[in-house]
Amino acid sequence: MAERSRERSREKNREKKRTISYFDYNLLFLIIFLICFGLVMLYSSSSYLCANSAKYNYDGAYYLKLQVRNALIGAAGMAFFAWVDYRVWKKFALLAYFVSIGLCVAVIFIGSESHGQARWIDLGPISFQPSEVAKVGLIVFMALVLELRAKQLDDWRNLARVFGLLLPVVGAVAYNNLSTAIIIAAISVCMIFVASPKYSHFLALGGVAIALAIAGIAMFPYRLGRVDAWLHPESVSSDATFQTMQGLYAIGSGGLFGKGLGESLQKMGNVPESQNDMIFTIICEELGLFGAVCLILLFMMVLWRMMVIANNAPDLFGSLLVVGVMAHIAIQVILNIAVVTNSIPNTGVTLPFISYGGTSFAILMCEVGLVLGVSRKIRLENIK
Repeated sequence: MAERSRERSREKNREKKRTISYFDYNLLFLIIFLICFGLVMLYSSSSYLCANSAKYNYDGAYYLKLQVRNALIGAAGMAFFAWVDYRVWKKFALLAYFVSIGLCVAVIFIGSESHGQARWIDLGPISFQPSEVAKVGLIVFMALVLELRAKQLDDWRNLARVFGLLLPVVGAVAYNNLSTAIIIAAISVCMIFVASPKYSHFLALGGVAIALAIAGIAMFPYRLGRVDAWLHPESVSSDATFQTMQGLYAIGSGGLFGKGLGESLQKMGNVPESQNDMIFTIICEELGLFGAVCLILLFMMVLWRMMVIANNAPDLFGSLLVVGVMAHIAIQVILNIAVVTNSIPNTGVTLPFISYGGTSFAILMCEVGLVLGVSRKIRLENIK
């Protein structure tokens, strides 16, 4: 009897050994490398302006210090979300949805203004962008909804109902931040596309989305002005096209291998927001086409690792969480590079992990934590 018990115990131990826990250290190291590279380029792009301005206390490392603080906050959030079982967030998905709507509506009435738009909410010493919180909130909510309705999405009416859930958040954000609203809608569409068994419905719904985007642009004159400046940069006032033209000069002057790290001339007051939306132009000027291509390849490697995690996730909810984060990063990278190369009208979209940012930077790192949390639940079988 005792012999049989020992045999069973040994068999259970062998079964346990066949299952190996997994954690995607490749993704973690890629993200750390991107953040470190971003800190170097942020200092390079902002040090001259900050060192020669009383606004920044003549501190060349002004933005670098703030970004390091943001990175530490984001790292704490990333560690927390990676450690917690991602399935716990199912319980908070509905709450995240309504909080996202509430914050995006509240910012319309009580938001603090910057660059002519009220997009921040101030809570004493802390300020944040509700639209950035809405991105991760909607990713979690849509992942749960799509998991519950995965078998019903072949009917266009059920698909339309799912799209209808996006309208309150997208509509509230679009009121004063159309580019972010487009990003939120695009993230959700990518998630729905992955979960839906039929793709034909997306043609009709895509037409509706394009029509709504055009209507959103036409409702506000300043948005039409940006489109006109994009189509006719040579005939529009210099103020409207100054940032775009200076960015293109920076990209063109970099050549194949660039002028060298820290040797940019356009960052000396010629390119506005060189530490934010336009940082890719400084990368092109200092590191050239070679550096720009290497950065794009790094982002592609990040997306590839996320795709591996999504394909091996234990359930549909985890897979869709990863798809949402992957779509968020990919869309922002594409839009940022398209804007600075004048491929699309100018709009404020940051380059993930590279541009200066508070809320956006921290939220992105928390999203990466969600992805790493999903990777922790992947189990590999040790086949002998």
